[in-house]
Amino acid sequence: MELSTDARTLLGHVAKAGQPVAMSDFFHTIHPPAFDRSAPDDDPARESWTQLQLGLYRASIDLHEEGLVHVVHPATGERPDLVVVTDAGRATLV
Repeated sequence: MELSTDARTLLGHVAKAGQPVAMSDFFHTIHPPAFDRSAPDDDPARESWTQLQLGLYRASIDLHEEGLVHVVHPATGERPDLVVVTDAGRATLV
């Protein structure tokens, strides 16, 4: 399977964690905010960053649908799903 850059980067972060993690914990690491916190919602930099964040959500769904990560602790309403990389996910990273 051909992974997007975001999906590959996200998968790599999950693999390095070595324990169940929320994929969303890495979103700001992968694409940190590049705008002032006081920027209005329609600021072009904020809008661009929002699109990058949405792309990471899509990448996390793709990783799950492709069987490259496995949910070991489903979301509780207080925290998101916690996942680990599968053997297929590790093979994809090689």
